[in-house]
Amino acid sequence: MANLRKNEPDYALLRDEPAPETNRYGMATDLAARSGLPVGESMHINGDAGVGETVNRNRQHGFYFKADNCIGCHACEAACSEKNDLPPHIAFRSVGYVESGAWPAVTRLNISMACNHCDDPVCLKGCPTRAYTKFAEYGAVLQDPDICFGCGYCTWVCPYNAPQLDTGAGHVQKCNMCVDRLEAGLKPACVAACLGHALDFGVIETVPPGRTGCDVAIPGFPDPAITRPNIRFEVDRPLGKRFTRTDSVPLAYRGTGKAASYRAEPDRARLDERRRLGFSRLSSRENPLVLFTLATQATLGAFALLFLAQMLAGLEGFESARALAQLAATPAYGWGLLVLLGLQAGALVLSTLHLGRPHRFYRGFNNLRHSPVSREALAISVFFAALGLHWLAIVTGPAPRGLGLLPGALNQPVASVAGGLALLAGLAGLGFMVRIYRIPARPFWDHPQVAYAFFGTAATLGAGLIALLWLGAGAAGLALPSPAIASALGLVIALGLAIEGLGLVLHARAMRRKGGEGALAHHEQTHAFAGAYGVRGGLLALNGMAALTLALWPPTGAALPALWLALVASLTLSALIGRALFYVLVIPTTMPGAFFWRNRGFEAHARATGLADRPQSGLAPAGH
Repeated sequence: MANLRKNEPDYALLRDEPAPETNRYGMATDLAARSGLPVGESMHINGDAGVGETVNRNRQHGFYFKADNCIGCHACEAACSEKNDLPPHIAFRSVGYVESGAWPAVTRLNISMACNHCDDPVCLKGCPTRAYTKFAEYGAVLQDPDICFGCGYCTWVCPYNAPQLDTGAGHVQKCNMCVDRLEAGLKPACVAACLGHALDFGVIETVPPGRTGCDVAIPGFPDPAITRPNIRFEVDRPLGKRFTRTDSVPLAYRGTGKAASYRAEPDRARLDERRRLGFSRLSSRENPLVLFTLATQATLGAFALLFLAQMLAGLEGFESARALAQLAATPAYGWGLLVLLGLQAGALVLSTLHLGRPHRFYRGFNNLRHSPVSREALAISVFFAALGLHWLAIVTGPAPRGLGLLPGALNQPVASVAGGLALLAGLAGLGFMVRIYRIPARPFWDHPQVAYAFFGTAATLGAGLIALLWLGAGAAGLALPSPAIASALGLVIALGLAIEGLGLVLHARAMRRKGGEGALAHHEQTHAFAGAYGVRGGLLALNGMAALTLALWPPTGAALPALWLALVASLTLSALIGRALFYVLVIPTTMPGAFFWRNRGFEAHARATGLADRPQSGLAPAGH
C-alpha cells in the first residue's frame, strides 16, 4: 500500500459520505453484494497482505471530471506516468480537446480520460488470457501484464483507448485506479495532482463538493451503453451545437438536443476529397491476421466442400456433389488433405507470431466463458486436430485412397467421425471469427458484412484451392479432367462472390446512413484507397463472370489449367486486397487527442521524418 503522510492535504483524501445503493444503470454500488465475493480480504498489492480500512471499500468508485476547471496543464498525465514509471510512449491518462465556434469566439473543451473501470468491462470479456479482473474492492478493473500475451484485442474492444499495447514489451498495460493509494485512504495520483480541481474521485453517483453535474456524456465521449462506464462529467458553461477534433481525425460532434449529448459525424470541411490509389498503405501490423484469416477460411471451405460432397453424393439432384465426390474417391484426396493440413499449420503459426509474446500462445484458451478469441482458438485447434485424424484414417485405409494399413471396417467410421467433427469445429471457428470483429467500438466492422465476407471467402478460396488440387492431381495422373468438377467449382465460386458483393453493397449503405466513425472509414475507402477499392470491386465482378463461364461452358484441353490458374490467382489477389482494406480502414471510437499525443497525423509525420526513433516523441515501436 501507499504510505499516508501526516500532513496529507484534504483534497488528496477520500471522502467519507453516505453512498447510494444503485447507480444510474440500476446496478448495485455494493460490489460484494452484487458479485457475491467475500469482503475484508487483502488485494495483495505489491505483495502486501494488509487490508485497507477505507470506508465504502466494496462500493463502485469512479472519476469525476469538470471540464470548466481543466486548463490543459497535463499535470494528471505527468503524475500518473511518474507514479507508474511508464515509458514515454505509454500513458494511462491523457488530455485531449475539442473546439467549437470560429475565431474570435472559440470554445475549447479539454477532456482528461483514463480507464473508466466500467460496470460491463468489454476488455475483461474480450481478453483471451484472463489478464483482467473486476474487483469487489472499489470496482477496479485491473490488468496483469505478466498474464497478457500481447494480442491487443482489449485495445480493439475498448471505446476509450484505455488499454495500451506496448509493442516493445509485448504486453498491454492500463490504469489501475491507484488501488495502493485507495487502500491508504488516498485519491488516485492524477486527482491529487490536478491544479484546477477538474478531476475528483469517489463512490459513483455521489456528487463531489462544489459540483452540480453528474452526466455520462460530453462532446467526444463514445456511447456509454457499450460498457456502462464509471465516469461522470460536468460542464456548466454553455456549449456550442457542434465541436470538432483538433487532431488529424476529421470527426465532428453535433448536439442531439439532450444535455451534453453529442453524436459523431464526419467533419466535411476537413475531409480529403482527393482519390488516391492507396496500394502503398495497405500494409499494417495486422498483416499476419490477413494471412491467417484467409488461409483458415480457404482450408475450411475446401474441406467442407469435399466432405459435404461425399455426404450428399447419394442423394437425388446433387450432380455437382457427385462430381466432387468422385475427386474425393481418388488418391488425390489424401494428398489434398495433407496440403490443407500444411496450409492450416502455417496459418496457426502466423496467428501465434502476431502475439507480443508468442511463446505464451497456450494462454489463449483461458477465457472460454467470455472471449470470442478463446473460443475461436479452441474451435480452430479442434478443426486442425480432427482434420489430421481424418487424413490419417484416409491414408491408412484401403485403396484406392489409402495405403491399406487399416481394415475398411475400422477406417470408414474413424474417417467419418473425425471428418464430421472437423466440419462442425471449423464452422464454429468461422462463426467465432466473425464474432471477434463485431465490435461496437469499431463501427466499420460492426455490421453483418463481416459474416458475408468471411463465409463468402471460405466458399471462393475453398473452391479455388480444390481447383488447384484437382489440376495438380491431374498433372500427376491421380485424377482425370472432368467438366462436371469444373462446373461445380465454378458455381461455388460464383455463389461466394455474390455473397461478398451483396455484403459490400449493404455495408456501404449502412455506413453512409450510420455516420460517425463508420461513415468516415467508408469515405477513406472510396477516396484515400479508391484505387485499391476499385480494383477489388472490379476483380469481384470479373471473377464472378469468369466463374460462371467456367461453370456453364467448362473448357477442355490445354485451356483448362490455364484458365483455372488465372482465375485462382485473381481470386487470391482480390481476397488479399479486400482483407488488407478490412484492417487498415477501421477507425475506432477513441477519445479526441491533442496536437502531438494520440494524433495519427503527427505519428505519420514522425515515422516519415525519423522523429519516431527518439523516445521523447512518445511513439511506440512499430513492431515487436
